Amino acid sequence: MVFIRNRQATIIEDYLDGFCRTNPKVKKVKGLPIVLQRRQNGEQIPIVSGGGSGHEPAHVGFVGKGMLTAAVYGKIFTPPTAEEVLAAIRAVDKGKGVFLIVKNFEADLVSFRKAIELARQEGIAVKYIVSHDDISVDTKNNFRMRHRGLAGTILLHKILGAAALTGYSLDELEQLGLSLATEIATIGFATKSAYLPNAALPLFDLEEGQISYGIGIHGEEGYRAVRFESSEQLANEIVNKLKLKFRWKEGEDYILLVNNLGSMSEVEQGIFLNDICQFLELEGLKLSYIKKGKFMTSLDMGGISVTLCRVKDQKWLDFLEAPTEAAAW
Repeated sequence: MVFIRNRQATIIEDYLDGFCRTNPKVKKVKGLPIVLQRRQNGEQIPIVSGGGSGHEPAHVGFVGKGMLTAAVYGKIFTPPTAEEVLAAIRAVDKGKGVFLIVKNFEADLVSFRKAIELARQEGIAVKYIVSHDDISVDTKNNFRMRHRGLAGTILLHKILGAAALTGYSLDELEQLGLSLATEIATIGFATKSAYLPNAALPLFDLEEGQISYGIGIHGEEGYRAVRFESSEQLANEIVNKLKLKFRWKEGEDYILLVNNLGSMSEVEQGIFLNDICQFLELEGLKLSYIKKGKFMTSLDMGGISVTLCRVKDQKWLDFLEAPTEAAAW
């Protein structure tokens, strides 16, 4: 497999430079894997997120007025260092504090928490929320729920970003993030694994004609591999797992985000979205907001993830509908 690049060591730098060329409202920090809003609103609490690369358009595609103030990058599937996260915090701080959105992976938590500690030592007020929307299970660990940060993280970007723009304080953003994160759940499937640059083999084995339920975004295999039968069968499995999580009641209101994990065609995604909607409607749920596209990928993985968010506050929908300059939303 060919991975288009120049030098292995400059993959991320070259990508971020290219991204900024077509997005004039953002800029890259010289010498650092950080992209900022070009014209930051100094009156609002800035929001920073990030993590390893390989998940594009996350997170750089969500930098823009109404979403993230900055995104900080690491190498492919590897989080940025604490020093890089700290540099992002410093770059956006205007004296009112900084809010961080962190995905629930051990290495990410180590880097971001160290950066938060260092920033606080410098007198910068920092608060954060950990995205933990993954509801797949770990078959090697007593079928415990994985709680990784997946595509549901993007709903945090959008809703918190819009709230910050309206003037939410640092404490108010924290409370909103805590109430929102517990109502978001994501689970997906893969039809093929991703390939890393220079890799001779995929990250996990999947026979031709099989799909894997519950995959991760760093090449982690799922909890079960079966032969593909139909889109309806896939949708049924996903809806049943979401139902176990939410234990919903007829008439409840939900946000639906259907995410292309990398190389799924638009036709396939559309067919699957239609099936998911039909199953959820049969459950008697109200889908007040539906969105599909590429939000958080895993390089060229074939597959789709489904995120549901139970609407506990009408403001969440208002914030989703609010305009943003982020290129990928």
